[in-house]
Amino acid sequence: MVLREKYIKKIRPFYESDLIKIITGIRRCGKSIVLQQVRDEIARQTDNIIFLEFENRRIKNQIPDIDALLAYVDDHKKDGKCFIFLDEIQNLENWQEACKTLRLENNSVFITGSNSKLLSKEFTKELSGRYVSFRIRPFVYKEILEYAKELNKDVSITDYLVWGGFPKRLEFDGESMKDYLYDLDETIIHNDIMVRYNIQKESLFRSVCNFVFRSNSRIISSKSIADFLSSNNEKCSVHTVSNYINYIEEAFGIDMIKPFSTRTKNELSYYHKIYNADVALNSLRCTDSRYDLDHNLENIVYNELLYMDYKLKVFNDSDREVDFVAEKDGKKYFIQVAFSVQNEKAYEREFRVFANLDNLSQKILITTDDLDYSTSVVRHIKLKDFLLMDDLSLQ
Repeated sequence: MVLREKYIKKIRPFYESDLIKIITGIRRCGKSIVLQQVRDEIARQTDNIIFLEFENRRIKNQIPDIDALLAYVDDHKKDGKCFIFLDEIQNLENWQEACKTLRLENNSVFITGSNSKLLSKEFTKELSGRYVSFRIRPFVYKEILEYAKELNKDVSITDYLVWGGFPKRLEFDGESMKDYLYDLDETIIHNDIMVRYNIQKESLFRSVCNFVFRSNSRIISSKSIADFLSSNNEKCSVHTVSNYINYIEEAFGIDMIKPFSTRTKNELSYYHKIYNADVALNSLRCTDSRYDLDHNLENIVYNELLYMDYKLKVFNDSDREVDFVAEKDGKKYFIQVAFSVQNEKAYEREFRVFANLDNLSQKILITTDDLDYSTSVVRHIKLKDFLLMDDLSLQ
């Protein structure tokens, strides 16, 4: 089991807090494992712990409603602060009311869930500021290597670029792995979005999902998607497409970043750059093994930079776009991602974007190339080195 200390250290300061600790993220990204690791850590200090897993039928039969949950806690808690862990709590109707009651009675409450009733950002309304949330993401490459070592496997960078970091997929090989990911993809689309929002136009919604997940690392708009679908005889309004995209984002399937323009000094309206929670969501939609490695590479860099705690923007200025402006601890980096710059035209194109940018900020190019293409003003980082870094600062 990979110890996900990167996430646990953010939760640790709230162990004693009466705020409800909500662990969120796309389905099967490892939320329950993080919950278990927090529980194991607290268990070294106290045995006043209650853990209930609501995917367990025996637990569901024993605790069918919130009154039964509150009674169970009263019967099993000891004197002093009790630490209560409720896994897959969305399976209990009105779970929000139970959690609000428990936090008032000298309990520290931790919850997680993997369907849209909890994954949706709707919980911000339900709990009215009485919570703190932590988003868990699929494995980054360092975590993949650690888990692969436990499994006595080798996982290449290319494998990561194609099939991403959903943890459990590493336990399977070949077609079995693909079957697992296809089933996961279907569960996310059907259970976490279609059922949640009672989507009636299934074919249209699936077309939007396919378009969006194949568009990772690209700037899109609801209008461009509606126009594309209409040209393929799937009539839909811009409003409908916009709603569908928001539903996908609320299930943590994608992140949407507005490009920042220095010309207008603000974020560009109506357009967003899309990044998938995991690149497998793109690769599952490719045919004949023609995987979109160029865009998956940028998506991988995005996920890795988030893991390093960088705040990210997309820089857009006239006909020039820099993939990321990354900021942390008062330092800013302009980052461009390319699969390779061995070709002369690719070299000129990728280095050209750095011209006339702020010289106080470091300029970084990340590629899969083994040769070092660093210049006096641009630092080239090889992907194989970047994936093992904890920070962009020079050592």
